[in-house]
Amino acid sequence: MKSICLHGPESTGKSTVGPRLAHALGGRYLAEYGRDYAEAHGTDFSMADLVAIGQGHDAMLATAMAEGPWPVVTDTDPLMTAVWADMLFGKRDPWFGDWNRLSDVYLLFAPDLPWVEDGTRLFGTLDERRRFFELSRAELDRRGVPYALIEGQGESRYANCIAALEHFGIRAHLC
Repeated sequence: MKSICLHGPESTGKSTVGPRLAHALGGRYLAEYGRDYAEAHGTDFSMADLVAIGQGHDAMLATAMAEGPWPVVTDTDPLMTAVWADMLFGKRDPWFGDWNRLSDVYLLFAPDLPWVEDGTRLFGTLDERRRFFELSRAELDRRGVPYALIEGQGESRYANCIAALEHFGIRAHLC
């Protein structure tokens, strides 16, 4: 197992759970590239910005996959950025369709946590969050990648991540 991707809409706990999972697995955590990009450039995204985000994350992922330690736990990947394109523009650049550095396993985070505004998030209404989640799930189904749904509040969310990974034969130490 070389990589695990945390996938799903904004404000669902990916950035909170990610470092902890990487530690429990003895692997490496790869932070969300899009957040850093949005903090540096703002959130008035163009399609070119989304391609730049996808390419930036892909470059980070390629380096992490080459260097280890494994597994690399990545807070989203270009599949998630493709979903952002769907949300913002109703279409995506062909670059996303060609991208194929897929993770071994995806954990799909449900929007069952309270929305937290942080200055980079855009889709906070219940309807937007549901749509974002369904598009996220549809992307995983379209690509045919193995994934597990992650739900729950507080410690149960983390425990559900551990249980999902164990279902895929990945052992972690609770921490």
